[in-house]
Amino acid sequence: MYRVLLVDDEKIILNGISRIVNWEACGTELAGTARNGLEAFDFIGQSAPDIVISDIRMPGMDGLELAAKIRERHPEIKIILLSGFSEFDYAKAAMQYGVRHYLLKPCNENQIEEALREVVEELRQTEGREQFIQNLKYGLEKVMPHVKEQFLKEFVTNKTYGSRDWEYYCKLFDLKVDGRKVRLALFQLEGSFEFEHLFAVKNIAEEILERPLLSSTVGEHVLILLEDEGPSSDLLQRLSKVRDTFRQYYKIDLTIALSEPGEMSRTRRLYKQTLECLNHRFYLGEGSLITARDIEIADTGVPKELIFDEEQLLLAVKSGHWEDAEAELDRFFRQLAELRLDMHTAKSYVIQTYTAVIRLSGQENINRYMAELVPLLGLDTLQGIQQLFKGVAKEISLRFYEQNRTKHSAIIDKVLDIIGEHLGNPELSLNWVAHKMLYMNADYLGKLFKKETGEKFSNYVIKMRVAKAAERIARQDDIRIFELAEQLGFGDNPQYFSQVFKKYVGCTPSEYMKSPSQLGFLNKDDGFLD
Repeated sequence: MYRVLLVDDEKIILNGISRIVNWEACGTELAGTARNGLEAFDFIGQSAPDIVISDIRMPGMDGLELAAKIRERHPEIKIILLSGFSEFDYAKAAMQYGVRHYLLKPCNENQIEEALREVVEELRQTEGREQFIQNLKYGLEKVMPHVKEQFLKEFVTNKTYGSRDWEYYCKLFDLKVDGRKVRLALFQLEGSFEFEHLFAVKNIAEEILERPLLSSTVGEHVLILLEDEGPSSDLLQRLSKVRDTFRQYYKIDLTIALSEPGEMSRTRRLYKQTLECLNHRFYLGEGSLITARDIEIADTGVPKELIFDEEQLLLAVKSGHWEDAEAELDRFFRQLAELRLDMHTAKSYVIQTYTAVIRLSGQENINRYMAELVPLLGLDTLQGIQQLFKGVAKEISLRFYEQNRTKHSAIIDKVLDIIGEHLGNPELSLNWVAHKMLYMNADYLGKLFKKETGEKFSNYVIKMRVAKAAERIARQDDIRIFELAEQLGFGDNPQYFSQVFKKYVGCTPSEYMKSPSQLGFLNKDDGFLD
């Protein structure tokens, strides 16, 4: 029901209209009455009605003055004026105050009710329009964030947008940067994630970065448009906080690319810059914060080509020396990272070196390692590729180590047999065994012997000769020293034999003959006595 205020200075008319009009049938209710314009205006101030029915001629404040004040203070109130005069001037004055219904006295209840119905219909139409506008505004408020997101996405990816479009949408979105520059931050989630995680990144970034100008998701990235605030140290700290906060809650790494400052209308160029930054994530690793300055490399005019001698790597792998092989691989990847080649060129170098390494594994294993090349090339960081490559190289290297160890043990077993058989030969030496008996490099054999036995070849032979001497003295106490020296390879130098014997046993051979139980270090655990 619409509320009506009835105003007339004649009580009989006021009471009569109050009684005879079917207010409810007109969709109204009589909210109150007033005897003049002053009383009416007070009533309106306290409890504004929807409709005012007022006489024109009244003391204090007439109907036209009342209509003027209502128009000024409460333009939404509809007014119906009653007058006993039919002069045009009254009607004309009433119309300029927004009065559309002007009834001449005397008028009956039917005329008043008809006027009320028309006013009620106008009010309903006005309310309908206002409701429509409110719904429209509400809908716009709901959809505006999505419109902003879509615009940012379209502007950085669609070449048909120009500076005029940017200016138009800046006005539409009320973006006021006053000619100041902006930056773009592009966020990439690492590993496996759900689509909802993109919105989590967006919400965290919007909160920590304190209301950025625009934000959107572009594919599997989150894009934030920020107003440039001068030195970037504070911004980098806040971006790091976004990354750390997201990692803390969702256990997912976040790589962030930040553009240089630029004009707002050049946002598309800034977006390309952030994509270039993300490409260098291949070198800088997942979870990095990459700026345009991080990818700048001085142009020396020298072609960017990897110079790496893979033969050293292959030799280390084939020898089974994993520590050396690992050092060579680290050097390879370090040089590759320093060159900052494009991803495809860098991977081509990796393929070349990887193929050379797995060829060492033999035909029975090469197919299995070739299958590993597919996931290796699917990795999008050099760090990940390096880790997988090193795993394969280590496996091959350790296999060679086991093979070589077996082979080396067989060689050393043969050397020990030769020593045992030729212990009395004065020519017994590392060079003699290597060149005359095994046809090997003496230095290599010496290193291998030391690695397998823990002793230098010469020390081992001397200990064996001293042990054999002690054994023979214990079995034959009347043996002569010079004979013993000659039998054990000391030739015709019994004095030198006695010196060596004393060094290892603690006494001379003659003293030892008197107390053969003093074997010192010479026992079966030393491996010298049978």
